[in-house]
Amino acid sequence: MTEEETTAPAPPPPPLLTLRDGLPPVIETPEALAEMCEQLASGTGPVAIDAERASGYRYSSRAYLIQLRREGTTTFLVDPIAFESLEPLQRTLEGTEWILHAATQDLPCLNEVGLYPTELFDTELAGRLLGYPRVGLATLVETLLGFHLAKEHSAVDWSTRPLPVPWLEYAALDVEVLVELRDLLAAELVETGKDQWAQQEFDYLRSFVPAVRVDAWRRTSGVHRVRGRRALGAVRELWETRNEIAEQRDVTPGRILPDAAIIAAATALPTDRDALLATKGFHGRGADRYASRWVAALTRAAELDEDDLPTRAPRGDGPPLPRAWAEKDPVAARRLVLAREALAELAQEQHLPVENVLTPDYLRRTLWTPPSSRDPEKLAAAVADQLAGYGARPWQIDLAGPVLVDAILTADVEPEVVVPDSDADSDA
Repeated sequence: MTEEETTAPAPPPPPLLTLRDGLPPVIETPEALAEMCEQLASGTGPVAIDAERASGYRYSSRAYLIQLRREGTTTFLVDPIAFESLEPLQRTLEGTEWILHAATQDLPCLNEVGLYPTELFDTELAGRLLGYPRVGLATLVETLLGFHLAKEHSAVDWSTRPLPVPWLEYAALDVEVLVELRDLLAAELVETGKDQWAQQEFDYLRSFVPAVRVDAWRRTSGVHRVRGRRALGAVRELWETRNEIAEQRDVTPGRILPDAAIIAAATALPTDRDALLATKGFHGRGADRYASRWVAALTRAAELDEDDLPTRAPRGDGPPLPRAWAEKDPVAARRLVLAREALAELAQEQHLPVENVLTPDYLRRTLWTPPSSRDPEKLAAAVADQLAGYGARPWQIDLAGPVLVDAILTADVEPEVVVPDSDADSDA
């Protein structure tokens, strides 16, 4: 028998997902919005919702297209830019369950236009709780529903008007089978006993508020190569100037001036326009058009008092980086090692990503400054209260709380520890 005869043929590729009702028109008039609301109200069950933003093109994270689908109706495409208010839609959706994929990405821009969910089901988060290794929408649709979902227009400029037909088809497909996907995941959550965990997570998401990033300029790519507080001050002044310009023009900051140019100018510290534009890496339309503002930013940095210059390490109220724990507090370092090991085992047993068992920041804060009591019952209650105060959900406290209590009690007995030089979860 030849090798060709013994080799099994490759399985056929999954069929491409298509629109079952065809492409709907974009809703951009009050009359069309009112008619859509009537149709949505006549449907049954949850409402699948998605939103498209112009990330990478615009400064704002506003929604430039909203897609909706409900059983008993069809798919709707709404242009939120065309309306001063979407209050009619909010009234129609009141009391319904929203189905979103990666709700933390879409909820802020939906809230911005006055849309708030009464109930929520996040298909991405459900996939994480169920232990799926990849939880992108296209992957879950292919894994659970057997369709290939094309994603070739995911990074386009959704502020473009009019929106091209292929983009609209792509957007409509994102809600085409979201109801079916939700039903399969919900059934699996019940089957695995994780439905209450999911409900707590969904309830938490409904009140989700994105954290305000402190000292966001520190995330400038390449800032670690900058030497000296004066140069750090220059990075901060240039970043803040760029941010002001980007906000005024509603353009993503990197299109005004790349991070590499900020780092180059902060390193060279040129004092006039000619020297600035001659700086290696400082080029492009934004560099030349706003040259006077960049020079002014560098001048401000040069004139700052020493006490006003930024330090290398940002000030914060949290614990130090884990690699410093062994030196600063060996017992705390021991707690962290013990808890991390136990949580990793627990996550594997429950088929969960370890960061979903307990947010790494909550873990570090609790173990760096644990409750003072060492009575097991009192300590367990205090740890639970501390975790709840940080925002941990009850199911996480039930799972992770005993692990932290055990790590705290054990570390007091065995204080010696060597912490690996790794901060892989320091930003989680």
